[in-house]
Amino acid sequence: MPATTHTRRWKTLALTTSAVLVGLTLPTVTASPASATTTAYDSTYYKNAVGKTGASLKSSLHTIISSQSKISYSAVWNALKATDQDPNNSNNVILLYSGVSRAKSLNGGDLGDWNREHTWAKSHGDFGEATGPGTDLHHLRPADVQVNSIRGNLDFDNGGSAVTGGGGSKVDSDSFEPRDADKGDVARMILYMAVRYDGGDGFADLEPDEKVNNGSAPYIGKLSVLKQWNEQDPPSAFEEKRNQVIYDTYQHNRNPFIDHPEWVEAIW
Repeated sequence: MPATTHTRRWKTLALTTSAVLVGLTLPTVTASPASATTTAYDSTYYKNAVGKTGASLKSSLHTIISSQSKISYSAVWNALKATDQDPNNSNNVILLYSGVSRAKSLNGGDLGDWNREHTWAKSHGDFGEATGPGTDLHHLRPADVQVNSIRGNLDFDNGGSAVTGGGGSKVDSDSFEPRDADKGDVARMILYMAVRYDGGDGFADLEPDEKVNNGSAPYIGKLSVLKQWNEQDPPSAFEEKRNQVIYDTYQHNRNPFIDHPEWVEAIW
């Protein structure tokens, strides 16, 4: 299986810039474009996207990642047991938002169980559990039942009170903030969905925006915060392996923002 090699200079640049700006009052701070990464798929899978920016890059990526195999919602249970397997305990999965390692057998709807979290909330586009966006593994993750319920269909933003059992995640009346280790994951999952589902296939055109309280509209915010999270929390080995398992075994498409996190800034 081809290995993916990332250049992390973009994170260092972002953190250095952040440190320099502490204490300064500026009307606007524009993020520096991330340095280009290199992957084993650039000359094959991504060949029609490499070198592009903006709408052209987004359109090319949409065409590339829309070629995928789809699975049923019931099949998602077993798929998540493979995609999110705890690297230190093959009997467990790692839960989104909390980071807890929990037995694969504890999937269900009771307290103490884990269930299938739609990172792009189902109501934000009214796709429910339909094969397509409702079953796309690139945004479905195992999550603690109670923590998942607290997140509900809230938009993503910074701030709030600590979520019980949430591993450092926070919540307020109109938004949810994942724990630091999951911030980049969430951003890249949301932006994958925005590129993959653009109004075709009978589904809504999913887009990020700068609002919270989006409700049932096919939008999720806040884009500026998601971009910040993508910079702060670069793809981990767990996230990269997950992307590979989905590509190799299930959907045969990739989340391009895990392979190329700098493409977030290139598009948005």
